[in-house]
Amino acid sequence: MKLNPFYVDDIIKTALLEDINYIDTSADLVIEPEQISESYFQAKADGVLCGLDIALRVFMLLDPTCSAVCEKQDGDEVHRGEVIARMKGHTVSLLKGERTALNLLQHMSGIATATRRAVRLVEGTKASVADTRKTLPGLRPLQKYAVTVGGGKNHRYNLSDAAMLKDNHIDAAGSITAAITKLRQRAGHMVKIEVETRNLQEVQEALDVGADVIMLDNMDVEQMRRAVELNNGRALLEASGNITDQTIAAVAQTGVDIISIGALTHSVQAFDISMKIK
Repeated sequence: MKLNPFYVDDIIKTALLEDINYIDTSADLVIEPEQISESYFQAKADGVLCGLDIALRVFMLLDPTCSAVCEKQDGDEVHRGEVIARMKGHTVSLLKGERTALNLLQHMSGIATATRRAVRLVEGTKASVADTRKTLPGLRPLQKYAVTVGGGKNHRYNLSDAAMLKDNHIDAAGSITAAITKLRQRAGHMVKIEVETRNLQEVQEALDVGADVIMLDNMDVEQMRRAVELNNGRALLEASGNITDQTIAAVAQTGVDIISIGALTHSVQAFDISMKIK
């Protein structure tokens, strides 16, 4: 997955404007503008690195003369104490960009780390780990990129990518059958249809009406096993809802195809990384 550089620059500029406004009262009034310094990123925990190029781009936008040498790259597993990258540039710019660069780098690395952990917990099964649309406004591409760096897969990017009929759609339409029937009449032939189901009766209804993907929402492991048997390979089955590191292996062993986890993006713990001026 490649990130659009125009999008990345816009995110960084928005973050810098939010943080600096018109002056950095600390750096601008203390450090001489011509001073040059070296600095480095250092891991303060073990995890998976993600967003390094984006973090370094912060300094390049503030100071086009800034240079960097990367000791690691996105997807690498890094350990506490390891140096991730070394930067050299105007001291004022390094100080101004520090927090913005670290915010992005720590958040994206946290997502990649959590995803890698989930992916390893389902090794040996057919299940893949996927994200959801439970992302922070404006940061979805960064967060979904981080999931792929951790070894996961992306669910639909937005509402236009595919039709996903959730409980409220179904209740508003009257039934799964009514919702899918109307959708098939109106949607183009390229549109896949996923439907959220809450019990085995709804799974059977979704199968009967020809859903492409069936979400097993908040079902227990035994219900998922029965849904897999009922499905018999006809549709892709996605498990979702309150899946944790403690339960994901058992969910994967039921035979589902996809395990989607909103917590990968909406409540992930940042990976601890610091920046030091030499």
